[in-house]
Amino acid sequence: MAGTRSSSRLAAQSSSPSSSQGKSSSPKASAGTKRKQDSDTSPAAKKGKTTSKKKQKTLEETVGSNDADQAGENEADTKNGDSKPRIDNSDSNGKEDATETPTADGKGDKDVEMKDTIKRNEAEEEGSKKDVNVEALDSKPDASGEPEDGAVEPTEREDETPASILEKGIIYFFFRGRVGIDDPSSVDDIARSYMVLRPLPHGAKLGEGEIGDAGNCRLLALPKKVLPVSGKDRFMVFVEKTKMTFKDLKDSFLSASDYATKTAGTRHTPAATPVGEGIYAITTTGRESHLAYILTIPAELSEVQQDIGLRERGSFVTSTKNPKYPGPANANLPKGPDYPKDVLDEFRSLRWMPLQPKHLDYVNTQFLVIGEGQGDIDKATQPQAQDEKEGKEKPLEELENLEGEDEIRVKHLNGDDAVFADLHISSKDYPKVQTTW
Repeated sequence: MAGTRSSSRLAAQSSSPSSSQGKSSSPKASAGTKRKQDSDTSPAAKKGKTTSKKKQKTLEETVGSNDADQAGENEADTKNGDSKPRIDNSDSNGKEDATETPTADGKGDKDVEMKDTIKRNEAEEEGSKKDVNVEALDSKPDASGEPEDGAVEPTEREDETPASILEKGIIYFFFRGRVGIDDPSSVDDIARSYMVLRPLPHGAKLGEGEIGDAGNCRLLALPKKVLPVSGKDRFMVFVEKTKMTFKDLKDSFLSASDYATKTAGTRHTPAATPVGEGIYAITTTGRESHLAYILTIPAELSEVQQDIGLRERGSFVTSTKNPKYPGPANANLPKGPDYPKDVLDEFRSLRWMPLQPKHLDYVNTQFLVIGEGQGDIDKATQPQAQDEKEGKEKPLEELENLEGEDEIRVKHLNGDDAVFADLHISSKDYPKVQTTW
């Protein structure tokens, strides 16, 4: 599904005199379709819809040597909690000084010198915006003591959110090369892939600028390295870290590192490489839960994205494993998630239950992801009867609206470099969004 996405939504907003009024300005009409090479940057287009208005042993250490082992079997039930899907965790192949201006009395004009210095500093500051300053952008609380939320804008639309959308937010996809391999040339050179979920408030929309740091990111590890693309692909995913700030991500995950070994000397772990950004939703269709996403970065899917299993639109059936039951030997962790009693009670005697957002707030949660076909998210976004009766938006429309807002936001953050701006890191210190090997 390679190709440049276009957005008739942006074109419509630039050509229609009423495009900035009411819901008619919403990008939902064609958000998520292939982008046009247009340059509409009208304020109405930027805004989209009108509104009124939180030391665990790492997975690298526990499952690192097992990420290529043979698949195990576990009883699971993606529909009623009690069948036996196969779980596959096998491998996949210089500054100029201001001059002193003479005056009539021969004295140096210090005011002019100062003005020149100020102007030069302002120019340097403006230029630095093109490459995000790490120290300046590390998240700090605002005057109220709450984390800044950046482009996330609250609205009065929470009650309009479809009941089938349990959670929505921003999703980032990364991979990390094997030890000593800074430039992977194929999936075989990847040690592990990751997803980072940054949830948004239910009724929120996206405005301009970087995403703020709410300190609620989750880091999910995919030992299989790739995403499932069909119903035959059933892979385990692990919650490695929860309630992460962007600084946490930068310090403990994204950055490269070196460590000493007794037998092999100093080993180098490469920095994490971004391969995509988009919006996601965890949805329920009654007896199943799904993780659906729509990509906004990169603008054009290429070899790397396709090899990893990314699509412009994709979804998976998701089921959380009951920690009371053992999993496959090659997918076991030394310690399970510390679920409270009320969560454990919800499993009853079932080995699996539909994934709920709260499960992802516990380190070592294990959940199954099953592919649903290339680019198909219709099943994951089926509307519920009650929502239709109450006249709420369809789940897919909600996702397309959010994707449209993110697409416009990303476009004004220098395209693919928006990943670095969002995570408050310098693009000079990390690999670019990789599209070809």
